[in-house]
This record gives sequence, C-alpha cells and structure tokens, in this order.
Amino acid sequence: MVKHAGQVRKGTSIPYFTHVMEAMEIVSRMTEDEELRAAAVLHDTLEDTKTTKEELVEAFGQRVADLVAAESEDKRKDRPEGETWLIRKTETIEHLRKADTEIRMLALGDKLSNIRAMTRDYKVIGEKLWQKFNEKNPVMQGMYYGELANAFGEDETLRETPEYREYVELYTALFGKT
Repeated sequence: MVKHAGQVRKGTSIPYFTHVMEAMEIVSRMTEDEELRAAAVLHDTLEDTKTTKEELVEAFGQRVADLVAAESEDKRKDRPEGETWLIRKTETIEHLRKADTEIRMLALGDKLSNIRAMTRDYKVIGEKLWQKFNEKNPVMQGMYYGELANAFGEDETLRETPEYREYVELYTALFGKT
C-alpha cells in the first residue's frame, strides 16, 4: 500500500489502495490461498509503481512475484498510454485465454473491482465516464470488457463463481446499450 501512496483512482480523489484491497477481497471469496490473496493486493505494483519483481521476490517470495508479474501489463512507458491502449488490451486478452485459473482469478478480482467502480460512476456522471480513460470510446471499452468476460467464462472453475456472474451482470448493465 505504501507503493501506491498518493495515487488515486482515475478521475476521482478516492485513494488507489481501495482498489487493491477490493481486488484482494474479491479473490479471497474465491480462494483461501494466502499467496494468491497477497498477489491480488500487489497486482498493480509492477505496472503502476517503481517496484521491481526482484523486490517482490525478496519481500513476498517467488510465487507471489510470479503471480503479480503474470497479471501485469507491459505499459510501454516510453509511449503515450492512449497510443498503446489497444495493443496492451489485446495482449491481456490473449494472455488470459492461455492462462491458468489462478491468473484468471487475479484478473477477475482486478476487473470486477474496475467494472464496479465504472458502474457506480456511470450512475453519477453518465457518458462523461469515458473521458476518464485513455480509450474514450465506450464501444472499444465494451469490446475489451466483453472479451474479458469471455476469457473468464472459458475457465470452468471461474464460470461457477458468484464473482464471475456479478461481472457479467455489471458488464451487461454498463455496456448493453453500446
């Protein structure tokens, strides 16, 4: 949490750590695996902080570090995020289609937290929601979140969870009109 100090959720003043705690809570409902739960809390440290994988190995062990790395996007920090959005999201979908249940579970915890926040924000600010993101086209966002639903649904274990069903319900409510 110290690594995310001062960070806020996109377009809000909500401390970023609320997202990683919610992702961990979601993952905790699906597994009792403490290392997987730890990876859920840490899932954005490699992507969004200056933390290295070696630091994660030292502090949390190899398995946790490997789980976090497997859930991390290559942000291509040398290029503008808006320019790489489609590349990064396509890579995420391809990765999840081949990933094991643990990695998909981490991703589901992250993305369910995101879509919950998006749904709440949409109820308050409507179409202005999309202006918060690097990809401002709701159709593109809908395609991405829909492909995530498909990737999660390909996993028989996840498909049976209340978390997956909630994700699909929120996806349908948020993007059903796009």
